[in-house]
Amino acid sequence: MSAPVGGTGVTTIDGCRLSYRRAGTEGPPIVLLHGGGIDDASLSWRHTIDDLADDHRVYAPDWPGYGDSDDGLEHSTESYVAILEAFLDSVGLSEDEPVTLAGISMGGAAALGFALDHPDRVSRLVLVDSYGLGRRIPAGSLWKTLAHVPGANALGWATLGTSLEAARMGLGNVVADAGDLPRTFVEEFYDRARKPGAGRAFEAFQRVELAGDGTALTNYADRLESLSIPTLLVHGAADPLFPVEWSVRAADRLPNARLEVLEDCGHWPTRERPEEFNAILRAFLERSR
Repeated sequence: MSAPVGGTGVTTIDGCRLSYRRAGTEGPPIVLLHGGGIDDASLSWRHTIDDLADDHRVYAPDWPGYGDSDDGLEHSTESYVAILEAFLDSVGLSEDEPVTLAGISMGGAAALGFALDHPDRVSRLVLVDSYGLGRRIPAGSLWKTLAHVPGANALGWATLGTSLEAARMGLGNVVADAGDLPRTFVEEFYDRARKPGAGRAFEAFQRVELAGDGTALTNYADRLESLSIPTLLVHGAADPLFPVEWSVRAADRLPNARLEVLEDCGHWPTRERPEEFNAILRAFLERSR
């Protein structure tokens, strides 16, 4: 295990080598969890890591099969919750020091599941366009079908890596306005789409997490009333993947929640609207200390 004060680190969990970003040397710890598809810690959280590093100890792991992490562990929300627990222990974030957990999309479900199972280890919770808050996914039946057709998803992911134009077009299925995305973000996404095996881990996740009719098998909506941790929900009003109504309902059920709906924003607020997102996050962290 390596735990640097900045840059990257590596730890091993159940025989699987996991990479993580590390920034900041002082302040309370915050752990940032990325989503699925073409993603990793740096892609989703690049601007947030930089923004928080001055007054937080920031940890941002790559899930198995993403970024610089090896594959080899089960891809499911239940598995990711267990991996998160082991990760916190491995980097020295013990039960005596509760952390802020922030998760986007797939990472949000892992953060929420961990908080429900281990509320004493979480000081604050941030859910960004989170999975795990409802059952019906608009494109769920298509996702389920493609995940079981050999080569279908691989071809789709590979197409995204054929050119910057293809990458931007692909992002149009996720964000509100792909034409408005900075070229640097499109280039980062393109580089990851070109990697061998891109999207494979998420395909495995889809096979486990989606029922035959395409509905989500992980749904914590009926357990939210029991979670008193201060919680921030952020959701893009134009999210084409997970309905904003999920977060609206969750904010109503959680005893100590704040909801921020970003207009003209899709599924990736941390990269579509990084400055606004970071300002909202910082205000929440300051208010809930």
